[in-house]
Amino acid sequence: RFQACVYFASVFQAMSCGIHYLASVFMAVAPNFVCGIPGNVSSVLFYNSSESTIEDIWTLWTSTENYIVVQLENGEIWELNQCSRSKREVSLDLAYEYKGNKSIFSCSDGFLYDDTKWKSTVVTQWDLVCDREWLAKLIQPTFMLGVLIGAVIFGDIADRMGRRRVIWFTSAGQFVFGIAVAFTFDYYSFMIVRFLLAMVSSGYLVVAFVYVTEFVGIKARTWASMHVHAFFAMGIMVVALVGFLVRTWWVYQIFLSIATLPFVLCCWMLPETPFWLLSEERYEDAQKVINIMARWNKVSTPCKVFELCSVQQDDLVSGRTSDNDMSSTKKHNILDLFCNWHIARRTITVWLIWFTGSLGYYVFSLSSVSLGGNEYLNLFLIGAVELPCYIIACIGMDKLGRRNTLIPFLILSALICVLIMFIPQDFNTLIILANMAGKFSIGVAFGLIYLYTAELYPTIVRSLAVGSGSMMCRAGSVVAPFCVYLRSVWIFMPLLLVGIMALLSGILTIMLPETLGKPLTNTLVEATEMGRNKKSCSGKTPPAHSGAALEKIEMFGQETVSTEK
Repeated sequence: RFQACVYFASVFQAMSCGIHYLASVFMAVAPNFVCGIPGNVSSVLFYNSSESTIEDIWTLWTSTENYIVVQLENGEIWELNQCSRSKREVSLDLAYEYKGNKSIFSCSDGFLYDDTKWKSTVVTQWDLVCDREWLAKLIQPTFMLGVLIGAVIFGDIADRMGRRRVIWFTSAGQFVFGIAVAFTFDYYSFMIVRFLLAMVSSGYLVVAFVYVTEFVGIKARTWASMHVHAFFAMGIMVVALVGFLVRTWWVYQIFLSIATLPFVLCCWMLPETPFWLLSEERYEDAQKVINIMARWNKVSTPCKVFELCSVQQDDLVSGRTSDNDMSSTKKHNILDLFCNWHIARRTITVWLIWFTGSLGYYVFSLSSVSLGGNEYLNLFLIGAVELPCYIIACIGMDKLGRRNTLIPFLILSALICVLIMFIPQDFNTLIILANMAGKFSIGVAFGLIYLYTAELYPTIVRSLAVGSGSMMCRAGSVVAPFCVYLRSVWIFMPLLLVGIMALLSGILTIMLPETLGKPLTNTLVEATEMGRNKKSCSGKTPPAHSGAALEKIEMFGQETVSTEK
Protein backbone atom coordinates (compact mmCIF):
# COMPACT_ATOMS: atom_id res chain seq x y z
CA ARG A 1 0.00 0.00 0.00
CA PHE A 2 2.79 2.42 0.90
CA GLN A 3 4.76 1.76 -2.27
CA ALA A 4 1.62 2.09 -4.40
CA CYS A 5 0.79 5.53 -3.00
CA VAL A 6 4.36 6.77 -3.41
CA TYR A 7 4.57 5.30 -6.91
CA PHE A 8 1.37 6.76 -8.36
CA ALA A 9 2.04 10.15 -6.77
CA SER A 10 5.49 10.21 -8.37
CA VAL A 11 4.59 8.96 -11.84
CA PHE A 12 1.59 11.29 -12.11
CA GLN A 13 4.08 14.13 -12.47
CA ALA A 14 5.77 12.24 -15.33
CA MET A 15 2.73 13.21 -17.40
CA SER A 16 3.86 16.82 -17.11
CA CYS A 17 7.27 15.86 -18.48
CA GLY A 18 5.61 14.33 -21.55
CA ILE A 19 3.47 17.45 -21.88
CA HIS A 20 6.34 19.93 -21.83
CA TYR A 21 8.58 17.79 -24.06
CA LEU A 22 5.99 17.81 -26.87
CA ALA A 23 4.24 21.13 -26.23
CA SER A 24 6.13 22.89 -29.03
CA VAL A 25 4.54 20.60 -31.61
CA PHE A 26 1.52 22.92 -31.70
CA MET A 27 2.95 25.96 -29.91
CA ALA A 28 5.58 26.59 -32.60
CA VAL A 29 3.58 25.50 -35.64
CA ALA A 30 4.11 27.66 -38.74
CA PRO A 31 0.81 28.27 -40.59
CA ASN A 32 0.45 29.40 -44.19
CA PHE A 33 1.43 33.04 -44.66
CA VAL A 34 2.16 35.76 -47.19
CA CYS A 35 3.66 39.23 -47.04
CA GLY A 36 1.60 42.01 -45.51
CA ILE A 37 -0.40 44.40 -47.69
CA PRO A 38 0.70 48.06 -48.04
CA GLY A 39 -2.86 49.42 -48.08
CA ASN A 40 -6.56 48.59 -48.10
CA VAL A 41 -7.64 45.69 -50.34
CA SER A 42 -10.52 45.96 -52.79
CA SER A 43 -10.25 42.50 -54.40
CA VAL A 44 -8.24 39.28 -54.10
CA LEU A 45 -7.35 36.77 -56.81
CA PHE A 46 -5.91 33.28 -56.41
CA TYR A 47 -5.67 31.38 -59.69
CA ASN A 48 -9.24 31.43 -61.05
CA SER A 49 -10.83 32.19 -57.70
CA SER A 50 -11.78 35.76 -56.82
CA GLU A 51 -12.54 36.59 -53.19
CA SER A 52 -13.20 39.72 -51.19
CA THR A 53 -10.70 38.93 -48.39
CA ILE A 54 -7.44 37.02 -48.09
CA GLU A 55 -8.92 34.91 -45.28
CA ASP A 56 -11.17 33.24 -47.85
CA ILE A 57 -8.14 32.19 -49.90
CA TRP A 58 -6.44 29.99 -47.29
CA THR A 59 -8.72 27.02 -47.95
CA LEU A 60 -7.38 26.96 -51.52
CA TRP A 61 -3.69 27.29 -50.53
CA THR A 62 -1.74 24.15 -51.47
CA SER A 63 1.93 25.04 -51.78
CA THR A 64 4.55 27.47 -50.50
CA GLU A 65 5.19 28.35 -54.15
CA ASN A 66 1.70 29.85 -54.45
CA TYR A 67 1.13 33.59 -54.46
CA ILE A 68 -1.87 35.85 -54.05
CA VAL A 69 -2.77 38.77 -56.31
CA VAL A 70 -4.47 41.72 -54.59
CA GLN A 71 -5.77 45.02 -55.89
CA LEU A 72 -5.71 47.98 -53.54
CA GLU A 73 -8.27 50.74 -53.31
CA ASN A 74 -5.82 53.11 -55.02
CA GLY A 75 -5.69 50.79 -58.03
CA GLU A 76 -2.25 49.24 -57.42
CA ILE A 77 -1.88 45.50 -58.05
CA TRP A 78 0.48 43.47 -55.88
CA GLU A 79 1.65 39.87 -55.92
CA LEU A 80 2.09 38.54 -52.38
CA ASN A 81 4.56 35.71 -51.91
CA GLN A 82 5.68 34.21 -48.61
CA CYS A 83 8.90 36.15 -48.20
CA SER A 84 8.57 38.96 -50.74
CA ARG A 85 6.02 41.03 -52.58
CA SER A 86 6.09 42.60 -56.00
CA LYS A 87 4.24 45.57 -57.46
CA ARG A 88 3.10 45.36 -61.05
CA GLU A 89 4.20 48.35 -63.09
CA VAL A 90 1.17 48.12 -65.36
CA SER A 91 -2.09 47.71 -63.42
CA LEU A 92 -4.76 47.99 -66.08
CA ASP A 93 -6.32 44.57 -65.67
CA LEU A 94 -6.56 42.27 -62.62
CA ALA A 95 -5.25 38.88 -63.79
CA TYR A 96 -3.38 36.11 -62.05
CA GLU A 97 -0.73 35.65 -64.73
CA TYR A 98 1.40 38.69 -65.51
CA LYS A 99 4.41 38.94 -67.87
CA GLY A 100 5.21 42.61 -67.45
CA ASN A 101 7.71 44.43 -65.26
CA LYS A 102 7.56 44.15 -61.48
CA SER A 103 9.20 45.95 -58.57
CA ILE A 104 10.15 43.57 -55.76
CA PHE A 105 9.95 44.69 -52.14
CA SER A 106 10.62 43.11 -48.76
CA CYS A 107 7.89 42.30 -46.25
CA SER A 108 8.26 45.57 -44.34
CA ASP A 109 4.57 45.60 -43.36
CA GLY A 110 4.76 42.23 -41.59
CA PHE A 111 2.94 39.08 -42.61
CA LEU A 112 -0.59 37.78 -43.00
CA TYR A 113 -1.16 34.36 -41.40
CA ASP A 114 -3.72 31.65 -41.86
CA ASP A 115 -5.59 31.58 -38.53
CA THR A 116 -8.19 28.99 -39.45
CA LYS A 117 -6.48 26.35 -37.27
CA TRP A 118 -4.43 28.38 -34.80
CA LYS A 119 -5.40 31.85 -33.66
CA SER A 120 -1.87 32.49 -32.40
CA THR A 121 1.46 30.67 -32.18
CA VAL A 122 4.93 31.83 -31.20
CA VAL A 123 5.76 31.87 -34.92
CA THR A 124 2.93 34.30 -35.72
CA GLN A 125 3.45 36.41 -32.60
CA TRP A 126 7.12 37.12 -33.29
CA ASP A 127 7.18 36.61 -37.10
CA LEU A 128 9.56 33.64 -37.02
CA VAL A 129 9.40 33.09 -40.78
CA CYS A 130 11.59 33.71 -43.82
CA ASP A 131 14.95 35.07 -42.67
CA ARG A 132 13.90 34.44 -39.03
CA GLU A 133 12.72 30.90 -39.68
CA TRP A 134 15.91 29.46 -38.18
CA LEU A 135 14.88 30.92 -34.83
CA ALA A 136 11.71 28.82 -34.89
CA LYS A 137 13.72 25.71 -35.78
CA LEU A 138 15.88 26.27 -32.69
CA ILE A 139 12.93 26.06 -30.28
CA GLN A 140 12.87 22.26 -29.91
CA PRO A 141 16.66 21.63 -30.13
CA THR A 142 17.25 24.30 -27.48
CA PHE A 143 14.66 22.70 -25.23
CA MET A 144 16.37 19.34 -25.67
CA LEU A 145 19.70 20.95 -24.86
CA GLY A 146 18.19 22.08 -21.57
CA VAL A 147 16.93 18.54 -21.01
CA LEU A 148 20.44 17.24 -21.62
CA ILE A 149 22.04 19.58 -19.10
CA GLY A 150 19.28 19.12 -16.52
CA ALA A 151 19.63 15.34 -16.63
CA VAL A 152 23.28 15.49 -15.56
CA ILE A 153 22.96 18.33 -13.06
CA PHE A 154 19.95 17.04 -11.16
CA GLY A 155 21.11 13.42 -11.37
CA ASP A 156 24.31 14.41 -9.59
CA ILE A 157 22.48 16.63 -7.07
CA ALA A 158 20.10 13.77 -6.25
CA ASP A 159 23.05 11.54 -5.36
CA ARG A 160 24.54 14.24 -3.15
CA MET A 161 21.48 15.82 -1.50
CA GLY A 162 18.85 13.13 -1.79
CA ARG A 163 16.04 12.22 -4.16
CA ARG A 164 13.25 13.95 -2.22
CA ARG A 165 14.70 17.47 -2.33
CA VAL A 166 15.25 17.28 -6.08
CA ILE A 167 11.70 16.03 -6.60
CA TRP A 168 10.39 18.97 -4.58
CA PHE A 169 12.40 21.55 -6.51
CA THR A 170 11.88 20.17 -10.02
CA SER A 171 8.13 19.61 -9.64
CA ALA A 172 7.64 23.16 -8.34
CA GLY A 173 9.93 24.41 -11.10
CA GLN A 174 7.82 22.76 -13.80
CA PHE A 175 4.74 24.61 -12.60
CA VAL A 176 6.44 27.99 -12.14
CA PHE A 177 8.43 27.96 -15.39
CA GLY A 178 5.51 26.41 -17.29
CA ILE A 179 3.25 29.31 -16.35
CA ALA A 180 6.06 31.82 -16.90
CA VAL A 181 6.50 30.67 -20.52
CA ALA A 182 2.98 31.89 -21.30
CA PHE A 183 3.83 35.41 -20.11
CA THR A 184 7.18 35.90 -21.83
CA PHE A 185 7.38 39.22 -23.71
CA ASP A 186 9.71 38.33 -26.59
CA TYR A 187 11.40 35.42 -28.35
CA TYR A 188 14.58 35.49 -26.28
CA SER A 189 12.85 35.52 -22.90
CA PHE A 190 10.63 32.71 -24.21
CA MET A 191 13.70 30.62 -25.07
CA ILE A 192 15.40 31.27 -21.72
CA VAL A 193 12.36 30.29 -19.65
CA ARG A 194 11.73 27.23 -21.84
CA PHE A 195 15.35 26.23 -21.35
CA LEU A 196 14.92 26.37 -17.56
CA LEU A 197 11.65 24.45 -17.89
CA ALA A 198 13.49 21.78 -19.87
CA MET A 199 16.15 21.44 -17.16
CA VAL A 200 13.67 20.90 -14.31
CA SER A 201 11.46 18.59 -16.42
CA SER A 202 14.43 16.42 -17.29
CA GLY A 203 15.68 16.52 -13.71
CA TYR A 204 12.35 15.32 -12.39
CA LEU A 205 12.04 12.49 -14.89
CA VAL A 206 15.55 11.19 -14.17
CA VAL A 207 15.20 11.30 -10.39
CA ALA A 208 11.65 9.91 -10.48
CA PHE A 209 12.92 6.76 -12.19
CA VAL A 210 15.54 6.28 -9.50
CA TYR A 211 13.06 7.16 -6.76
CA VAL A 212 10.43 4.58 -7.70
CA THR A 213 13.10 1.97 -8.48
CA GLU A 214 14.54 2.25 -4.98
CA PHE A 215 11.13 2.10 -3.31
CA VAL A 216 9.57 -0.90 -5.01
CA GLY A 217 10.79 -4.45 -4.50
CA ILE A 218 12.29 -6.83 -7.01
CA LYS A 219 8.94 -8.38 -7.97
CA ALA A 220 7.33 -5.10 -9.01
CA ARG A 221 10.40 -3.20 -10.21
CA THR A 222 10.01 -4.01 -13.91
CA TRP A 223 6.38 -2.97 -14.29
CA ALA A 224 6.78 0.02 -11.98
CA SER A 225 9.72 1.43 -13.93
CA MET A 226 8.31 0.79 -17.40
CA HIS A 227 4.96 2.37 -16.65
CA VAL A 228 6.64 5.66 -15.86
CA HIS A 229 7.00 5.77 -19.66
CA ALA A 230 3.29 5.02 -19.99
CA PHE A 231 2.45 8.14 -17.99
CA PHE A 232 4.90 10.11 -20.15
CA ALA A 233 3.03 8.84 -23.22
CA MET A 234 -0.25 9.89 -21.61
CA GLY A 235 1.23 13.38 -21.37
CA ILE A 236 1.72 13.33 -25.14
CA MET A 237 -1.94 12.43 -25.57
CA VAL A 238 -2.90 15.32 -23.27
CA VAL A 239 -0.96 17.67 -25.56
CA ALA A 240 -3.01 16.45 -28.52
CA LEU A 241 -6.28 16.92 -26.62
CA VAL A 242 -5.46 20.40 -25.30
CA GLY A 243 -4.08 21.42 -28.70
CA PHE A 244 -7.38 20.42 -30.29
CA LEU A 245 -9.43 22.41 -27.78
CA VAL A 246 -7.25 25.53 -27.30
CA ARG A 247 -5.85 27.36 -30.34
CA THR A 248 -4.04 30.30 -28.73
CA TRP A 249 -0.50 29.36 -27.75
CA TRP A 250 -0.21 31.13 -24.38
CA VAL A 251 -3.61 29.88 -23.18
CA TYR A 252 -2.61 26.43 -24.42
CA GLN A 253 0.62 26.64 -22.39
CA ILE A 254 -1.23 27.65 -19.22
CA PHE A 255 -3.67 24.74 -19.52
CA LEU A 256 -0.80 22.31 -20.02
CA SER A 257 1.07 23.67 -16.99
CA ILE A 258 -1.96 23.39 -14.69
CA ALA A 259 -1.61 19.60 -14.93
CA THR A 260 1.44 19.96 -12.68
CA LEU A 261 -0.40 21.70 -9.85
CA PRO A 262 -1.94 18.69 -7.99
CA PHE A 263 1.45 17.06 -7.48
CA VAL A 264 3.11 20.31 -6.40
CA LEU A 265 0.56 20.60 -3.60
CA CYS A 266 1.29 17.14 -2.19
CA CYS A 267 4.91 16.33 -3.18
CA TRP A 268 6.24 17.62 0.15
CA MET A 269 4.76 14.52 1.83
CA LEU A 270 6.99 12.11 -0.12
CA PRO A 271 9.72 10.50 2.03
CA GLU A 272 13.40 9.98 1.20
CA THR A 273 14.35 6.51 -0.01
CA PRO A 274 15.91 4.13 2.57
CA PHE A 275 18.58 3.20 0.01
CA TRP A 276 19.93 6.74 -0.18
CA LEU A 277 19.70 7.23 3.59
CA LEU A 278 21.68 4.03 4.18
CA SER A 279 24.31 5.02 1.63
CA GLU A 280 24.76 8.26 3.62
CA GLU A 281 24.87 6.25 6.90
CA ARG A 282 21.75 8.02 8.17
CA TYR A 283 20.44 4.88 9.85
CA GLU A 284 17.97 6.59 12.20
CA ASP A 285 16.26 8.42 9.33
CA ALA A 286 16.14 5.19 7.34
CA GLN A 287 14.57 3.44 10.34
CA LYS A 288 11.85 6.11 10.53
CA VAL A 289 10.93 5.63 6.87
CA ILE A 290 10.87 1.84 7.25
CA ASN A 291 8.64 2.14 10.33
CA ILE A 292 6.20 4.26 8.32
CA MET A 293 6.26 1.66 5.55
CA ALA A 294 5.54 -1.07 8.13
CA ARG A 295 2.51 0.79 9.53
CA TRP A 296 1.05 1.50 6.10
CA ASN A 297 1.60 -2.08 4.92
CA LYS A 298 0.34 -3.52 8.24
CA VAL A 299 3.50 -5.53 8.85
CA SER A 300 3.59 -6.57 12.50
CA THR A 301 7.20 -7.80 12.70
CA PRO A 302 9.45 -4.75 13.11
CA CYS A 303 12.50 -4.38 10.87
CA LYS A 304 15.60 -3.05 12.64
CA VAL A 305 18.11 -1.34 10.38
CA PHE A 306 20.86 -1.67 12.98
CA GLU A 307 20.39 -5.44 13.11
CA LEU A 308 20.45 -5.80 9.33
CA CYS A 309 23.53 -3.63 9.00
CA SER A 310 25.31 -4.73 12.19
CA VAL A 311 27.94 -6.76 10.39
CA GLN A 312 28.66 -3.88 8.04
CA GLN A 313 28.88 -1.41 10.91
CA ASP A 314 31.23 -3.63 12.92
CA ASP A 315 33.48 -3.99 9.91
CA LEU A 316 33.60 -0.25 9.36
CA VAL A 317 34.33 0.50 13.01
CA SER A 318 37.08 -2.11 13.46
CA GLY A 319 38.81 -1.83 10.11
CA ARG A 320 38.51 1.85 9.22
CA THR A 321 41.76 3.62 8.37
CA SER A 322 42.38 7.18 7.32
CA ASP A 323 42.33 6.20 3.64
CA ASN A 324 39.13 4.28 4.07
CA ASP A 325 37.63 7.19 5.95
CA MET A 326 38.36 9.47 3.02
CA SER A 327 36.91 6.90 0.65
CA SER A 328 33.70 6.50 2.62
CA THR A 329 33.05 10.24 2.59
CA LYS A 330 34.08 10.72 -1.01
CA LYS A 331 31.69 12.67 -3.19
CA HIS A 332 31.16 10.68 -6.34
CA ASN A 333 31.24 12.16 -9.83
CA ILE A 334 30.94 11.01 -13.42
CA LEU A 335 34.52 9.64 -13.43
CA ASP A 336 33.32 6.87 -11.10
CA LEU A 337 31.40 5.48 -14.08
CA PHE A 338 34.84 4.70 -15.58
CA CYS A 339 36.59 3.45 -12.42
CA ASN A 340 37.84 0.27 -14.14
CA TRP A 341 37.69 -1.36 -17.56
CA HIS A 342 34.57 -3.43 -16.84
CA ILE A 343 32.52 -0.53 -15.49
CA ALA A 344 33.84 1.75 -18.26
CA ARG A 345 32.85 -0.74 -20.97
CA ARG A 346 29.43 -1.05 -19.36
CA THR A 347 29.03 2.73 -19.30
CA ILE A 348 30.00 3.17 -22.96
CA THR A 349 27.55 0.47 -24.05
CA VAL A 350 24.74 1.89 -21.94
CA TRP A 351 25.34 5.39 -23.27
CA LEU A 352 25.25 4.10 -26.84
CA ILE A 353 21.91 2.38 -26.20
CA TRP A 354 20.48 5.58 -24.72
CA PHE A 355 21.65 7.61 -27.73
CA THR A 356 20.38 5.08 -30.26
CA GLY A 357 17.01 4.70 -28.55
CA SER A 358 16.37 8.44 -28.55
CA LEU A 359 17.66 8.94 -32.09
CA GLY A 360 15.50 6.15 -33.47
CA TYR A 361 12.47 7.20 -31.42
CA TYR A 362 12.46 10.73 -32.78
CA VAL A 363 13.44 9.82 -36.34
CA PHE A 364 10.50 7.40 -36.55
CA SER A 365 8.23 9.96 -34.86
CA LEU A 366 9.17 12.72 -37.28
CA SER A 367 8.56 10.34 -40.17
CA SER A 368 5.04 9.68 -38.90
CA VAL A 369 3.89 13.21 -39.84
CA SER A 370 3.56 11.93 -43.42
CA LEU A 371 0.52 9.93 -42.32
CA GLY A 372 -1.71 12.88 -43.23
CA GLY A 373 -5.19 13.40 -41.89
CA ASN A 374 -5.90 15.11 -38.58
CA GLU A 375 -2.64 16.17 -36.92
CA TYR A 376 -4.20 16.10 -33.44
CA LEU A 377 -5.36 12.54 -33.91
CA ASN A 378 -1.96 11.60 -35.31
CA LEU A 379 -0.16 12.94 -32.25
CA PHE A 380 -2.65 11.21 -29.97
CA LEU A 381 -1.96 7.90 -31.73
CA ILE A 382 1.79 8.50 -31.56
CA GLY A 383 1.44 8.64 -27.79
CA ALA A 384 -1.00 5.74 -27.65
CA VAL A 385 1.21 3.42 -29.73
CA GLU A 386 3.80 3.51 -26.96
CA LEU A 387 1.50 1.90 -24.40
CA PRO A 388 1.45 -1.64 -25.86
CA CYS A 389 5.21 -1.62 -26.47
CA TYR A 390 5.83 -1.05 -22.76
CA ILE A 391 3.55 -3.95 -21.87
CA ILE A 392 5.47 -6.21 -24.24
CA ALA A 393 8.73 -4.92 -22.78
CA CYS A 394 7.56 -5.69 -19.23
CA ILE A 395 6.54 -9.23 -20.12
CA GLY A 396 9.81 -9.80 -21.96
CA MET A 397 11.94 -8.41 -19.13
CA ASP A 398 10.20 -10.57 -16.53
CA LYS A 399 10.24 -13.75 -18.61
CA LEU A 400 13.44 -13.43 -20.66
CA GLY A 401 15.45 -10.87 -18.71
CA ARG A 402 16.51 -7.30 -19.39
CA ARG A 403 19.44 -8.08 -21.67
CA ASN A 404 17.68 -10.87 -23.57
CA THR A 405 14.76 -8.55 -24.35
CA LEU A 406 16.91 -5.57 -25.28
CA ILE A 407 19.12 -7.39 -27.80
CA PRO A 408 16.41 -8.75 -30.16
CA PHE A 409 14.42 -5.51 -30.24
CA LEU A 410 17.50 -3.44 -31.06
CA ILE A 411 18.41 -5.82 -33.87
CA LEU A 412 14.76 -5.93 -35.02
CA SER A 413 14.65 -2.14 -35.32
CA ALA A 414 17.82 -2.29 -37.44
CA LEU A 415 16.22 -4.90 -39.73
CA ILE A 416 13.06 -2.79 -40.07
CA CYS A 417 15.18 0.19 -41.15
CA VAL A 418 16.66 -1.97 -43.90
CA LEU A 419 13.22 -3.31 -44.85
CA ILE A 420 11.79 0.18 -45.32
CA MET A 421 14.53 0.95 -47.84
CA PHE A 422 13.24 -1.83 -50.12
CA ILE A 423 9.55 -0.86 -49.97
CA PRO A 424 8.43 0.99 -53.15
CA GLN A 425 7.62 4.63 -52.44
CA ASP A 426 4.08 4.35 -53.80
CA PHE A 427 3.21 1.72 -51.15
CA ASN A 428 2.27 4.39 -48.60
CA THR A 429 0.26 2.17 -46.26
CA LEU A 430 3.02 -0.42 -46.05
CA ILE A 431 5.64 2.27 -45.41
CA ILE A 432 3.53 3.72 -42.58
CA LEU A 433 3.05 0.29 -40.98
CA ALA A 434 6.78 -0.40 -41.22
CA ASN A 435 7.62 2.95 -39.62
CA MET A 436 5.21 2.27 -36.77
CA ALA A 437 6.74 -1.18 -36.31
CA GLY A 438 10.15 0.46 -36.18
CA LYS A 439 8.97 2.90 -33.55
CA PHE A 440 7.41 0.05 -31.58
CA SER A 441 10.64 -1.95 -31.52
CA ILE A 442 12.87 1.02 -30.69
CA GLY A 443 10.30 2.08 -28.08
CA VAL A 444 10.76 -1.21 -26.24
CA ALA A 445 14.52 -0.66 -26.07
CA PHE A 446 14.06 3.01 -25.21
CA GLY A 447 11.76 2.22 -22.29
CA LEU A 448 13.76 -0.73 -21.01
CA ILE A 449 17.10 1.08 -20.73
CA TYR A 450 15.94 3.31 -17.85
CA LEU A 451 15.37 0.38 -15.52
CA TYR A 452 18.32 -1.59 -16.84
CA THR A 453 20.68 1.34 -16.18
CA ALA A 454 19.36 1.79 -12.64
CA GLU A 455 19.98 -1.91 -11.94
CA LEU A 456 23.45 -1.99 -13.50
CA TYR A 457 24.87 0.66 -11.14
CA PRO A 458 25.11 0.92 -7.33
CA THR A 459 23.20 3.32 -5.08
CA ILE A 460 26.08 5.79 -4.71
CA VAL A 461 26.12 6.62 -8.44
CA ARG A 462 22.71 5.36 -9.59
CA SER A 463 21.13 8.77 -10.18
CA LEU A 464 24.34 9.95 -11.82
CA ALA A 465 24.33 6.92 -14.13
CA VAL A 466 20.71 7.39 -15.12
CA GLY A 467 21.28 11.14 -15.46
CA SER A 468 24.33 10.77 -17.69
CA GLY A 469 22.49 8.17 -19.74
CA SER A 470 19.60 10.57 -20.13
CA MET A 471 22.15 13.17 -21.25
CA MET A 472 23.17 10.87 -24.11
CA CYS A 473 19.50 10.26 -24.77
CA ARG A 474 18.89 13.99 -25.17
CA ALA A 475 21.96 14.30 -27.34
CA GLY A 476 20.23 11.81 -29.62
CA SER A 477 17.02 13.86 -29.56
CA VAL A 478 18.96 17.01 -30.48
CA VAL A 479 20.70 15.21 -33.35
CA ALA A 480 17.47 13.57 -34.63
CA PRO A 481 16.00 16.64 -36.42
CA PHE A 482 19.32 17.26 -38.18
CA CYS A 483 19.43 13.57 -39.06
CA VAL A 484 16.04 13.91 -40.75
CA TYR A 485 17.38 16.88 -42.76
CA LEU A 486 19.79 14.39 -44.41
CA ARG A 487 16.81 13.17 -46.47
CA SER A 488 17.82 15.91 -48.91
CA VAL A 489 21.11 14.03 -49.45
CA TRP A 490 19.50 10.60 -49.71
CA ILE A 491 15.94 9.79 -48.74
CA PHE A 492 17.00 6.74 -46.69
CA MET A 493 20.01 8.30 -44.98
CA PRO A 494 18.23 8.78 -41.59
CA LEU A 495 17.06 5.16 -41.57
CA LEU A 496 20.53 3.95 -42.54
CA LEU A 497 22.11 5.80 -39.60
CA VAL A 498 19.50 4.53 -37.13
CA GLY A 499 19.88 0.99 -38.45
CA ILE A 500 23.67 1.02 -38.06
CA MET A 501 23.47 2.43 -34.53
CA ALA A 502 20.79 -0.06 -33.49
CA LEU A 503 22.75 -3.03 -34.85
CA LEU A 504 25.97 -1.92 -33.12
CA SER A 505 24.10 -1.35 -29.84
CA GLY A 506 22.48 -4.77 -30.03
CA ILE A 507 25.84 -6.50 -30.52
CA LEU A 508 27.52 -4.64 -27.63
CA THR A 509 24.59 -5.39 -25.30
CA ILE A 510 25.62 -9.05 -25.35
CA MET A 511 28.53 -8.17 -23.04
CA LEU A 512 26.30 -6.61 -20.35
CA PRO A 513 25.33 -8.65 -17.24
CA GLU A 514 21.76 -9.79 -16.63
CA THR A 515 20.03 -8.10 -13.66
CA LEU A 516 16.71 -9.97 -13.55
CA GLY A 517 15.90 -11.08 -10.00
CA LYS A 518 19.09 -9.65 -8.51
CA PRO A 519 19.12 -7.16 -5.61
CA LEU A 520 20.25 -3.61 -6.21
CA THR A 521 23.95 -3.11 -5.53
CA ASN A 522 25.19 -0.49 -3.08
CA THR A 523 28.90 -0.15 -3.95
CA LEU A 524 30.99 -0.04 -7.09
CA VAL A 525 32.66 -3.26 -5.93
CA GLU A 526 29.35 -5.11 -5.91
CA ALA A 527 28.40 -3.63 -9.29
CA THR A 528 31.68 -4.86 -10.78
CA GLU A 529 31.23 -8.34 -9.29
CA MET A 530 27.76 -8.50 -10.85
CA GLY A 531 29.64 -8.70 -14.14
CA ARG A 532 31.49 -11.80 -12.77
CA ASN A 533 34.71 -9.90 -12.26
CA LYS A 534 36.40 -9.79 -8.85
CA LYS A 535 38.52 -6.75 -9.55
CA SER A 536 37.64 -3.95 -7.18
CA CYS A 537 37.24 -0.30 -8.08
CA SER A 538 38.95 0.72 -4.87
CA GLY A 539 40.80 -2.39 -3.84
CA LYS A 540 38.64 -2.82 -0.76
CA THR A 541 36.65 -5.97 -0.11
CA PRO A 542 33.00 -5.13 0.48
CA PRO A 543 31.29 -6.11 3.73
CA ALA A 544 29.83 -9.55 3.41
CA HIS A 545 26.31 -8.61 4.37
CA SER A 546 25.86 -5.17 2.87
CA GLY A 547 24.10 -6.39 -0.25
CA ALA A 548 22.03 -8.88 1.70
CA ALA A 549 20.97 -6.20 4.17
CA LEU A 550 19.76 -3.92 1.43
CA GLU A 551 17.96 -6.80 -0.23
CA LYS A 552 16.14 -7.53 3.04
CA ILE A 553 15.11 -3.88 3.36
CA GLU A 554 13.91 -4.04 -0.24
CA MET A 555 11.79 -7.07 0.49
CA PHE A 556 10.54 -5.73 3.81
CA GLY A 557 8.39 -3.02 2.25
CA GLN A 558 6.14 -5.61 0.63
CA GLU A 559 3.25 -7.28 2.39
CA THR A 560 4.58 -10.67 1.36
CA VAL A 561 7.51 -10.29 3.71
CA SER A 562 8.36 -13.41 5.69
CA THR A 563 7.40 -13.30 9.38
CA GLU A 564 10.52 -15.33 10.24
CA LYS A 565 12.71 -12.36 9.29
